[in-house]
Amino acid sequence: MTTAERPSVRPALASLRRARELFLLGRQLPDGIPEEVVAAWKRARFFGVRHDVQDSAPRHSPGAPESALLTAARPVLERIAPALGPGQASLLLTDERPRVLWATGSAAAPAHYDLSERVVGHNSAALALRTRRRAEVHGPEHFLDLWQDVSAVSVPVRAPETGRVLGTVTVTTRLCAECGPHPGAPLAEAAAIAVEAELLSRSRAAERVLLDAYLRAMGEQGRAVVALDGRNRFVSEAAEQLLSPEGLEALERGAVALLRDSEHGAPTGSAAASDAVVRPDGGAPSASYRRRLLDGSRMRLPDGTGCTAVLTPVPHLGAVVGAVAVLEPVARAAVTSAEGTAGPAARTVPGPAGRSVPWRHAVGRAVELARHPEPLLIVGERGTGKSSLARQLAASPSTVDAAEGELHDALDGLTDGHALLIRHAERLTPPDTATLNSLLDTHPAAPLMITYTPGTLPGPCLQRLLDTLAARSVTLPALRERPEDIRELLPTLTPRPEPGQPPLTWTLDAMRALEQHPWPGNITELAHLVRALAEHRRTTGPVRRAELPDPVREGPATRPLSPMEQAERAAILEALRRHGGNKARTAAALGIARATLYRKLRGYQD
Repeated sequence: MTTAERPSVRPALASLRRARELFLLGRQLPDGIPEEVVAAWKRARFFGVRHDVQDSAPRHSPGAPESALLTAARPVLERIAPALGPGQASLLLTDERPRVLWATGSAAAPAHYDLSERVVGHNSAALALRTRRRAEVHGPEHFLDLWQDVSAVSVPVRAPETGRVLGTVTVTTRLCAECGPHPGAPLAEAAAIAVEAELLSRSRAAERVLLDAYLRAMGEQGRAVVALDGRNRFVSEAAEQLLSPEGLEALERGAVALLRDSEHGAPTGSAAASDAVVRPDGGAPSASYRRRLLDGSRMRLPDGTGCTAVLTPVPHLGAVVGAVAVLEPVARAAVTSAEGTAGPAARTVPGPAGRSVPWRHAVGRAVELARHPEPLLIVGERGTGKSSLARQLAASPSTVDAAEGELHDALDGLTDGHALLIRHAERLTPPDTATLNSLLDTHPAAPLMITYTPGTLPGPCLQRLLDTLAARSVTLPALRERPEDIRELLPTLTPRPEPGQPPLTWTLDAMRALEQHPWPGNITELAHLVRALAEHRRTTGPVRRAELPDPVREGPATRPLSPMEQAERAAILEALRRHGGNKARTAAALGIARATLYRKLRGYQD
């Protein structure tokens, strides 16, 4: 949050002013003008922004809708505003569009309602939203004439749990000498941190309200109820058995649409919320269908879901904080009909759960090859489910691990027609590999299944075996290549809860972290994580992102890191683990400011 978006070396103010004048006249610009500033001027001209207007956008209206961001930020900013002092300075709050939601201070502030580049050209709020980091814009870098003597710094405000940018806190002053670091940057940083802390506090209160609504809707044990707010998910055991992944996604879209409508002042049950849920026939919702959607009437989820739902908004402090859905199964005949039209792709396939195209393609080929009593080679990274798939393709095969050296005794059963599974062919000794090659020369139709994990370059004997089986081989995709299957895998990997204990569920933010993790150990690594959480977790409710291991919680680096950055990132993640994810204690232990810790963590993602 503290990394400033500004050129490392700025030209002098006089040079910038002269360059802007030449740009407005359509003349050649001198060298040394930052490319990003020139690009911003060009965008403003492309959008048709007039540089000489005095009031180019409608001012903030007192009747503007009260958003969750404004509700949380107003008391914080009112406490901080006196720190501006008596000088020419202003403090503003914008949303993600960016529109000014709240402002105080001198007339030097850009008092426009809409600060998007399409309306007013280059400014720090729009730049901070685009770059997702602190941004400064000084004097002649602005496009508008009335901001030529203004310096501004903007800091993004993020949702504390999802990281989504909600808006900015902006401090404006009279023009800083020679475009140096903005003196209001520390105040803007502090204000943004305080607003995020208030948002976190309010979100926890909203979660309690959502949980209370969920418990009230449960009524008696055995009722199928789901409560969602876009981050958290409470699913009763009956709902978990009744609701398909597609149905749960449809309910989540409806809950998120409700929240979005509430933030923008739309009435509950608006078209956006109803559009998030699919009509039974797959068509666009009609106006009457939209009106009925959230009035407590029963609605049908996507075909094949097997249930209907009533989605009821959960209000809190004048805003919608989530929704509760009560589910009921549809008539069995309707379910049978839907299943009959779903086609083979929707039916259960052998091996670990998954409906992604890469997984269905690999399993479909394996099933087709297994219909013929001939050798089958299953290739894949460690933990992709090779052995699990092989055991379901053959009826109770004998299993041998190549590393244990029991191959000779197991091969005797092949001549009797009994299937044999050989795991980890990459660990076969040269004598065992030669034995297999000889067997396949004399019995090419032996009921043999072999799993192989690529790694080091195979020797000549093993390469001959792989070449022999290449025509009857299937490669299973890695979990990172089918992240959409993680939601379906989790219930199958979760241990059965103790009597009286709720099943393990996941917040939407935790689910996103799982789907973004590269999973070098694939399904096996995911299974270990789920089992560890189920056995050692001491809290209740859905698993939150903060409970996940550091590498999963923080997510993969989105750019290649240098060796120094990799070591630094590893040290920070280890410190976070030792201090339970508390960033203040982590920063103190590392001897750095908390703002520096935030900057470094976000820097790895840029």
